[in-house]
Amino acid sequence: MFSFSTTELQKVKIQLEQELFERVVPFWERHSLDITYGGYFNCLDQDGSVYDTTKHIWLQGRQVWMFAKLYESVHTEQKWLDIARLGAEFLRKYAKTEGNRVYFATDRQGRGKQIQRKIFSECFYAMALNQFGKVTGEFTYQEEAIELLEHIWTWSKDLRLIGQVSYPGVPPNQGLAIPMIMLNVFEEISGSNWSRYESEIHICINEILQHVDSERKIVFETVGLDGEFIDSIEGRMLNPGHAIEAGWFLQHWAQKLNDQSLQNRALAMVDWSFERGWDQDFGGLYYFLDSEGCPPTPLEWNMKLWWPHTEAMYAWALNYKLRRKESDWNNFMMTLNYSFDHFSDPVHGEWYGYLNREGMRTHQLKGGPYKGCFHVPRGLLYTIQCLEEIGD
Repeated sequence: MFSFSTTELQKVKIQLEQELFERVVPFWERHSLDITYGGYFNCLDQDGSVYDTTKHIWLQGRQVWMFAKLYESVHTEQKWLDIARLGAEFLRKYAKTEGNRVYFATDRQGRGKQIQRKIFSECFYAMALNQFGKVTGEFTYQEEAIELLEHIWTWSKDLRLIGQVSYPGVPPNQGLAIPMIMLNVFEEISGSNWSRYESEIHICINEILQHVDSERKIVFETVGLDGEFIDSIEGRMLNPGHAIEAGWFLQHWAQKLNDQSLQNRALAMVDWSFERGWDQDFGGLYYFLDSEGCPPTPLEWNMKLWWPHTEAMYAWALNYKLRRKESDWNNFMMTLNYSFDHFSDPVHGEWYGYLNREGMRTHQLKGGPYKGCFHVPRGLLYTIQCLEEIGD
């Protein structure tokens, strides 16, 4: 069993705490709050300047959840609760439509702009209200989240109910994203009372495991309905960061269920996806790969994005906590060092989101339609908590 000095562990923990509490969280506190209309500005330039007042609802929900989680997990900082309330009240007032659908985006005042034929806005709306109600004791928020979860689960089993169209030329398939997000939502909303959703949780776990090819040591984004390989652009696609995130989602449930087999499979998902996804020449995780070495078709396939690295950082810390392998710690430090060297902004705070393969920044924004107050602070917070447990 590999171990290192308490001094080294403490040094890394302090580095992460300084990043989270001195650079990342203050960036969103200073620049994202819309005191006039409620909610948050999420399209922010590198210095925090607002370049678009559109409010992307899934990011509004993520930010509510994040500040309520900080309030619960770190200390009861009143301003964090006030920030969470600013978003939670905006969501309840403007985000939901008739039929329990949730907008993907509204304008600054909360007037609807777009609804997707997906369930992610609904998922983060529910997670936000549940976490806010949990820390405030205002249980109507949690009750609404639980009610919405029933609709989300129904839609997740048949996306045609929310307008998705299936065409005869497309082979029946299932994506990794749906069981992943549903498993995460069940973890958040059920808390310690997860037995009420036991059947749904096991369905999600089994669906995720259908994407895992243990013989080839690959986690596929899209597979057939029984987990079979689909030899197409979509079927061969790998998303290393997504697979790593799915690995630690499963690991949380392996610990709750005390399931050693599931623990080992979750560990392996992180191992395999990182080994395939890490760029040996320039460092960092590729965004997409083709499992057979065919040309990846997404134009951004070899870019390095912020969120796979925050997911890998936490996943390696968790792996190390469970099996204490030197390679786990080395991979954790390699991911951490790459991330801090390339994404972190010591001048303005927060992280840049997009790099080319060589690690040069391609976008200066800190927030946009797909990057908000979530992956960076969540990854830092969870990693800090994990290092505390390792130290104990």
